[in-house]
Amino acid sequence: MPVFSNLPEYRTDLIHKITDLREQEVLALVHTRLAANDDPLNIVEDCQEGLRQVGERYERREYYLSGLIMAGEIFREVMELLSPIIEIKFTGQETGTILLGTVAGDIHDIGKNNLSLLLTSYGFTVYDLGVDVPPQEFLNKAIHLKPDLIGLSGLITSSFDSMRETVRLLRESDNPQVAATPIILGGNQLNEQVCQYIGGDAWVTDAMTGVRLCQSLLADRKPSA
Repeated sequence: MPVFSNLPEYRTDLIHKITDLREQEVLALVHTRLAANDDPLNIVEDCQEGLRQVGERYERREYYLSGLIMAGEIFREVMELLSPIIEIKFTGQETGTILLGTVAGDIHDIGKNNLSLLLTSYGFTVYDLGVDVPPQEFLNKAIHLKPDLIGLSGLITSSFDSMRETVRLLRESDNPQVAATPIILGGNQLNEQVCQYIGGDAWVTDAMTGVRLCQSLLADRKPSA
């Protein structure tokens, strides 16, 4: 992860424009950087930092929920520009299948949607169950799809128990493949202690880290040549 305070001005400029929700200026700057052959992954990282700062403003009550939604929409528009380039870069690389969903009792989906966009751009096959997904539905879909990874999303602290119940149900499945599938937890309120309480294999608080984690976990599971 780059140290954002030490980035060149053209990168911090994008971060600030996203943080200030300047949609058209963000898109114009992305076009400019692509025309200059900037690495699209740098652009994604800058967008993720901007989204993180938007989240901090929301937590400080400087933004309403509409600000979070708008930031997510700006990121979606940016990814529409970047996805074709990223997809070409990763064409032919073996990825995997990921089952995603926001757990029961939580209807927040901005972070999950951002992760889904990024994973798809990186060549992953993503099955998104949506929001407020009961534990049994995660289990049923996991048995049917046999994903390589399962991602549980939850923004609010009250979703932790729902995550824990979902993990328990998956781990106790009679299907050995499902029971052994790595489970990633995603959400701004997560930390290592919470992850251990829930029983997940790993946790992330932003989408780009989530992509890297998925890549790492699947690389570790590949059989040795």
